[in-house]
Amino acid sequence: MSQPITACVLIIGNEILSGRTQDINLNHIAKTLGGWGIQIHEARVIPDDVDVIVSAVNQSRARFDYVFTTGGIGPTHDDITAQCIAQAFNVELMMHPDIAARIKQRPAPDDVMASRLLMARVPTGATLIDNPTGGPQGFAMENVYVMAGIPIIMQAMLSTLAGQLNSGPVVLSRSIRAFLGESQIAGELGKIQAKYSQVDIGSYPFFSNERYGTTLVIRGSDTDLLEQVAQDIMTTVRAAGESPEDLGLGA
Repeated sequence: MSQPITACVLIIGNEILSGRTQDINLNHIAKTLGGWGIQIHEARVIPDDVDVIVSAVNQSRARFDYVFTTGGIGPTHDDITAQCIAQAFNVELMMHPDIAARIKQRPAPDDVMASRLLMARVPTGATLIDNPTGGPQGFAMENVYVMAGIPIIMQAMLSTLAGQLNSGPVVLSRSIRAFLGESQIAGELGKIQAKYSQVDIGSYPFFSNERYGTTLVIRGSDTDLLEQVAQDIMTTVRAAGESPEDLGLGA
């Protein structure tokens, strides 16, 4: 079996940490990359702080196959991601002519245009990530991919990377639902997890029809193994006196 390809997501912005803006980018990135065979192993929300961003980028790019950042590439004073990436790679910022040309297609007063052109700054040596919405492009430095924080723009940028990245096995999930409290099957579930170390088993409580229950989710890349683990779990649920509901296979 091929080795997993791993990724880290860095969500950059004081507005996320303050609660003013709710992040929805991680969900989209995780689902998209998962379908491409890239597993997110870590995600961090960090402030608009140069030292923090540079440190996080350098740590992450050394540990993971890919790093994806969102936020901080706009025209205002707190949009510092480009300069932080340049500092992390120890290169200078440059005005990218392709981004500048795209920005200049929309006429604006000189002061407004000067602010917009700040979005054309990228680290020297960067390659561009296309932006199908028509706005300024994102960019990549080695294994670090820098995208906008606005969800519709980030999604458009990410879509252009399809087929361009290395991929590993796609991790699927198999879910089983039962009206049992977690504590009623915790012991047996632990034994099943120990028996099948190649998969991850998660237990997620719910409340429905005035009853407590648990959804058991098995994650792995081998469908035959997922089926085997699912059968063991359903046997355990039946032994506890309840009927399992097999919710089937999904990504």
